[in-house]
Amino acid sequence: MIASLRGRLQEKHPNRVIVDVNGVGYEVHVPLSSFYGMAEPGAEIALRVHTHVREDVIALFGFGSALELQLFERLIAVSGIGPRLALAVLSGIEPPDLVQAVSRGDIARLTAIPGVGKKTAERMVLELKDRLSVLSATVQVEQTPAASAREDLLSALLNLGYHRPAAEKAVDAVLASEPGAALEVALRHALRRLSR
Repeated sequence: MIASLRGRLQEKHPNRVIVDVNGVGYEVHVPLSSFYGMAEPGAEIALRVHTHVREDVIALFGFGSALELQLFERLIAVSGIGPRLALAVLSGIEPPDLVQAVSRGDIARLTAIPGVGKKTAERMVLELKDRLSVLSATVQVEQTPAASAREDLLSALLNLGYHRPAAEKAVDAVLASEPGAALEVALRHALRRLSR
């Protein structure tokens, strides 16, 4: 089993990368959360890897953090969730948000992830709630004030009826341009961006 890869990033695509390790190119499927944190092609890269073996295929799934790998392995243990859907889940929600959503039983947040229906979301909560309780404590400790501000701002926009993708884009843009802004000020700027 391949547990990790360290080498040169040869190619980079939103759902897969090719890592050159001493002249051998490994195709590794990655979630968007790992993809966005990667360097550009030609740079050194290290990935934690889950090797998935089926009768007809050996596939590598790579992750930039231990939390992503742990979540992936717990997701594929849920009945009805295979590696592709688990990758889609990690691409549709940040790992700390996934842990929070499952521990709170937030079905609405989970069904907002592309490819996850109500039954799958309910199964995730049912089968993962206890398994993620240890991770939940770790994630809460790691949550920074910036992450908390982002969550508050996003929650306010969603409660006002804005769609999550548009709201997230506006929130990220506002927090990038004014990282220390008070919630009321940031909310005003986000609303201004959304009304354009």
